[in-house]
Formats: sequence, structure tokens, C-alpha cells
Amino acid sequence: MSTANVNGITVGYDDEGTGEVLVLVHGHPFDRTMWRPQVEHFSAKGWRVIAADLRGYGETTVVPGITPLDVFAADVAALLDHLGVERFVLGGLSMGGQIVMQCVQAFPERLKGVILADTFAQAETEEGRLDRNAMADRLLREGMSGYATEVKWKMVARHNPEAAEFVAGLMHAAPPQGAAAALRGRAERPDHTETLATITVPTLVIVGSEDEFTPVKDAEYMSERVPGSTLVVVDGAAHMPNLERPEVFNRAVEELLAQT
Repeated sequence: MSTANVNGITVGYDDEGTGEVLVLVHGHPFDRTMWRPQVEHFSAKGWRVIAADLRGYGETTVVPGITPLDVFAADVAALLDHLGVERFVLGGLSMGGQIVMQCVQAFPERLKGVILADTFAQAETEEGRLDRNAMADRLLREGMSGYATEVKWKMVARHNPEAAEFVAGLMHAAPPQGAAAALRGRAERPDHTETLATITVPTLVIVGSEDEFTPVKDAEYMSERVPGSTLVVVDGAAHMPNLERPEVFNRAVEELLAQT
């Protein structure tokens, strides 16, 4: 594990392999270890793979309050500046995918390819804003355990208990203040529908067939709006296809990387 001091925080990250750069952004409420199957696979395939803990998660500084998506995106850019990386393929899952779309808006010239996994582009609804802020209050009041137990079998399909236990461990370990700050930030997220149409680099939209959080229709919505994008539905996976069916997920990413 390495650390870097950027934007007033200390970021924990993995930087493995050599070659062209693939950057992976984790979802909520996880940390960079959710990408371990991809870091190992692609670093062995001739890619330099960078996966960092977002602020408020894992081994990165917890900043209470509210963390908007543009702050996460600025942290991604600052870490890559620190590492001397100018251009890269950028992928993210769930909240990580929304951060990727924020990065597309903020610095499109740096991107060589885009991966949008189990995410969606629309702005939050009024009901969603209330729900996310209420959940943030709950996490601060109760901690992560109740939430983690409730959503485990939405994160991962029931026929994959090994992946479910790993994902549950990540959720139980997440810092409540960091998770709450991210929830409050996502409650105010912008609509990135128009951002999708501006993407000019090879793009993979990938989703689990059983995902309840971001169903296949959300992936279809995004893919239809990104010119020339590829849509892959991972059969038998829920919200974490990179962990549930890593061989299928990695094959789809390999095909994307071959286009960049």
C-alpha cells in the first residue's frame, strides 16, 4: 500500500504493473480492495493499474460533512497528477461510475477509455434526496452494521455466498462519517445525461443481470446515449459483477482496453 498527500488529505492507493494506465474507482460503501481481481488480472496483462480509496473510505482521510462528486473527481485528478499520469482509461462501479461521469465533464482530454459499471446518470429525485440524507443520519447514529446486513443480498446474488461475505466485510468496515458524507453529496448530484453524449473515447457499459440498485434499463439508458459504446450484461450477477463473475467482467474490460 502507498499513500499520497493531495488536496489536504492522505490517500491510500495501490499502483501495480507497468504500461498504459487503467484507473479504477470503487463504489459505496466499499474501498479499493473491491477491485483486487481486476488489479491482479490487468497488472499481469501489461497494464499499470491504479486503485485508490476515496476520501472517507479505507485508508484515506475521513472528512465529515458532505462530499460532492466534484470533490471526489478532483481527488482522482490530483492523485494522478501526483503520480505523473496524464492520460488513462477510467472505470468506476456504482458511485464510482458517477464519479467517472463527473471526471468526463471535468477533464475529458485526459481519458483514453471509459468503463461505467452498475451505475446511472440521472440526477437524484426529491424522494431519493430525502432517503439518502436519512440514511446518512442513520449511519452516523447506528454505524454500518445494520445497513450492511440489510443490503448484502442486493449487492451480491444469493448463489454467490463467498463474494457476499467479502462484500459484507467491506461494508461493515466502512467509516460511518465518510459513508454519510458521500451519501449527502450524492443526494445533490447533477444529471449527467448530457455528459454521456460528449464521450468520444471507447466506452464499456456493464451491469449485472440481477442488479436491483441500478437495473439493466439504467445501463441501456446510458449506452444508448454514449456514441459507439458497448453494453455487456453479466448473467447471474447483481450489483458487484467484478467480484461475482470476475472472468466475464475482465473479458469485457479486455475488449474495451484493446480499443484504446
